[in-house]
Amino acid sequence: MSDLPPRVLATEASLALIDTLRAAHGPILFHQSGGCCDGSSPMCYPVGEFLIGDSDIHLGRIGGADFYISRSQFEYWKHTQLIIDVVPGRGGMFSLENGRDVRFHVRSRLFTDEESRALNG
Repeated sequence: MSDLPPRVLATEASLALIDTLRAAHGPILFHQSGGCCDGSSPMCYPVGEFLIGDSDIHLGRIGGADFYISRSQFEYWKHTQLIIDVVPGRGGMFSLENGRDVRFHVRSRLFTDEESRALNG
């Protein structure tokens, strides 16, 4: 077990939506969008329908789903812990929650100096 702080967490609302999406679509994964078509929302896909590339970084798992971010986005977010939440609204055009009147949303907090040292140690 790691003493490192997780780079990504999920709220209870996110975990419930993840369970709903997994029941409907099977195994899923997340990729933190870089701001193209759907802004900067975390995007949710069935496993196998989004190709993870060499430039994608695995941040962790939320609700049993792998969570990835592009290297360029990681450089922007590396000082923060991402907290995936659910808010009212329309989901990303290609994200699985689209059409459910809710969407995944990123909240964040800066890592403490101690946490940053541990992560970059």
